[in-house]
Amino acid sequence: MKRVETASARPMSRRRLLGALAALAAGRAAPAGAGEPFGNVRHQFTWLRPVRRLPPLSLRRLDGTTAALASRGRVMVVNFWATWCPACRAELPALERLQAEAAGVDVVAVSVDRDPAVVAPFLRRLGIRRLPVYTDPQGVIWTKDGAAPFTLYGMPISYLVAPDGGIVGYLTGEADWASEAARQLIAAVAASGAGERSR
Repeated sequence: MKRVETASARPMSRRRLLGALAALAAGRAAPAGAGEPFGNVRHQFTWLRPVRRLPPLSLRRLDGTTAALASRGRVMVVNFWATWCPACRAELPALERLQAEAAGVDVVAVSVDRDPAVVAPFLRRLGIRRLPVYTDPQGVIWTKDGAAPFTLYGMPISYLVAPDGGIVGYLTGEADWASEAARQLIAAVAASGAGERSR
């Protein structure tokens, strides 16, 4: 039998292990109407408990101007990606379709590339024209250790923010956000209103 090794295999820290065990014990449950579990080959959407609130944040647009990242009474899909990430290349078109076709959803794609100048040419090559794209090369709104509002457990990673600003969960890895399963999940989060009230 052939042994398969993965590049992402690394020991889990005690903190992450305890957090995962606490999450299991808390019984993260989907809101009613969430439909089939949404995910990809390796991961399923993970519900966060307790739900954290989205603080007031600013993002930089590709033209250098800033924009506020805030709940507008709609579900937000906040996606973190990079030009060097093959799975991100595959996922961005689905996010653009979701933004164009789904009512009541705001998609926010945040590039974590250290050089923001590589982002616009990359998007042109992919044919991405309507997706709202921002850059955060310094990790102002994301972190790898939980100190910022969004933690990057892998790449790409997408968070769902409920209409009341509660960060309700995330999915790591490439996913078809334009699929029926994704739309059911988003609709369930929208119908629940969000956060703690939906549990």
